Amino acid sequence: MIRLPKYIHNSQGTLWLTEDERDNLKISYRIKEVVFEEESPFQHVMVLDSFDFGPMLVLDGVVQTTSQDGHIYNEMITHVPLSIHPSPTDVLIIGGGDCGAAKEAAKYESVERIDLVEIDEAVVRASKRYMPEVSGNLSDPRVHYHYADGVEFAKRHTAAYDVIIVDSSDPVGPAQALFEPAFYESLRRALRDDGLMVCQSQSPIFHGDIMEQTYRRIGRIFPYTRLYTAVVPTYPGGLWSFTLGSKRELPEPERIRFDKTALYANQELMRRCFSLPAFLKERLGPSEGAQLTK
Repeated sequence: MIRLPKYIHNSQGTLWLTEDERDNLKISYRIKEVVFEEESPFQHVMVLDSFDFGPMLVLDGVVQTTSQDGHIYNEMITHVPLSIHPSPTDVLIIGGGDCGAAKEAAKYESVERIDLVEIDEAVVRASKRYMPEVSGNLSDPRVHYHYADGVEFAKRHTAAYDVIIVDSSDPVGPAQALFEPAFYESLRRALRDDGLMVCQSQSPIFHGDIMEQTYRRIGRIFPYTRLYTAVVPTYPGGLWSFTLGSKRELPEPERIRFDKTALYANQELMRRCFSLPAFLKERLGPSEGAQLTK
């Protein structure tokens, strides 16, 4: 009898991945096959070929990105800050081992260097080989890979980056430190005077406490903070939040320069994503969700 990887079960001859969301919600995906599996020093890494979402990256049983909708998350976490900054040249990505954010950042001609800091080399290796729709099998010479602790990496840099993208998994295990105030303070020091950072801040529906905590913590460190949203079907609840922290007042995003390659982001949507639903405005405060400056 073939032993199935953990997190995969066989139901009447069909393979399923069941993601357990805090014991209150279970999301199941029908799986064609296990494409890649490895127990790294940090986590259990899999690439599964699913029926509806195609190849998907799964860490410790939790879906991180898929070939079907991964572009939504990667475009929104990347193009919003890179379009707001007037001329980004140096970009730091912490996490993002699927290479999707780095692939999007590499579309900007002004960008001269992208430091991708991922603690787990197995994630990068699996994504580049088995998830080309997400990673683009990225080989841009401007992308420099650092297999290291993102928290410690940020501490070692001062005024080195224009944009920092924190593409972390959920705040458990290796990613827990990426949601702490000391880490956000390191990011502030690592940014130049006109720099800004962005991080994913979880589901407003299922993780409202984490979202609000992230927003408040960044707001205490950066003088300008904004929260925006996108709909990512794979993630619990669909609606997902991102939090910007900036050293300078946030202008409207400049006209995007990647219209022909973006599948989700466009100029109208990037402005609209800052318009928040009433329950989020009430939770974060009446000033949040206001228009960006002209």
